[in-house]
Amino acid sequence: MAETHEGDRLRVAVIVGSTRRGRFGPTVAAWFVARARRRADLEIDLIDLAEVALPGTLTDEDEAPPAPVAALAPRLADADAFVVVTPEYNRSFPAPLKSAIDWFYPEWRAKPVAFVSYGNDSGGLLAAAQLREVFTELHAVAIRDGVALPRYWEQFAADGNWPRAGAPCDTAVKTTLDQLIWWAHALREARAKRPYTI
Repeated sequence: MAETHEGDRLRVAVIVGSTRRGRFGPTVAAWFVARARRRADLEIDLIDLAEVALPGTLTDEDEAPPAPVAALAPRLADADAFVVVTPEYNRSFPAPLKSAIDWFYPEWRAKPVAFVSYGNDSGGLLAAAQLREVFTELHAVAIRDGVALPRYWEQFAADGNWPRAGAPCDTAVKTTLDQLIWWAHALREARAKRPYTI
């Protein structure tokens, strides 16, 4: 493996999109973060929307952002790429996740975003499809492959660990990270040469 230099490291913000009680999101995020941290070229910033507690009501354009929004903004701005961990509720993604996305704009621009979704038979793919449209509107680049976890509750091992050994998601996460890293490098270099303005 080639030597990794500090300047080559990518900062990836992993966002836990569910805030409801009894959510499974933190378990999925912890698994994904553990896999991502095996890569020497990544620095992971785990952002749990239940902890950052962004307001649900957006301010007007001429109002100062609330403190939680102002605190989260630099973490998103510093990220080279994003991974959104989302459940599928009623064929879509959670309302707090939409509010969190809408609080910010330049922070997302010209950066890649991948999706790790979970749900019933669809594995959250309906939620991920809608998120692709939202992030495209914000000038982010939604990468092609992601991780979908259909009937995720069936992936527990006998000892209670999740996911069980040999689960299909272990293969999907490598493909997703490979694509995310390629796009993150390409877009970071492009932004450095020519700032993205709209």
